[in-house]
Amino acid sequence: MVEVTQILSAIERGDACAAERLLPIVYRELRQMAARRLAREQPGQTLQATALVHEAYLRLVGGDQAQHWSGRGHFFAAAAEAMRRILVENARRKGRVRHGGGRRRVDLLDADAATPTDDEQILLLDEALTRLADVRPQAAELVKLRFFSGLTEEEAAPMLGLSPRSARRLWAFARAWLRRDMERASGSGE
Repeated sequence: MVEVTQILSAIERGDACAAERLLPIVYRELRQMAARRLAREQPGQTLQATALVHEAYLRLVGGDQAQHWSGRGHFFAAAAEAMRRILVENARRKGRVRHGGGRRRVDLLDADAATPTDDEQILLLDEALTRLADVRPQAAELVKLRFFSGLTEEEAAPMLGLSPRSARRLWAFARAWLRRDMERASGSGE
């Protein structure tokens, strides 16, 4: 953990080799986060965990602007945010007419081709998450870590400076708030 924080500080200072040292240390954990998230996707998802990790990592350390992380937890929270944005962009891209519009890719051997796409839910969640961040930013961060990174409450709690009990309460609040907000936005609410 200390090594990750030291490398992140070196990246901030402009050490060109630091990003190369960081990837082998964090890759396995980032890959697990991505795999947990993508495992919940509908069949036909074209984005692979490896591609999601690589894209997120490039966004985190490959930009022209220097990133500032306060430590390991902040880095992984930023990774969860990057993965969220990539999944949302991917869902929006697939929704464009040029990329098949409302159509979805179906394996010819897939017996259940009538299952609805998850892209609409990802977009609804992203919009609701933006609204939640305005009301309770820490709750929104917890949702990003849980939903987009696949972390448990116990894993996410220290990244947000929370006790596991507080994380459970915040998670219950966030789930109820998001459910109500998404129902209203989709028109299926009261």
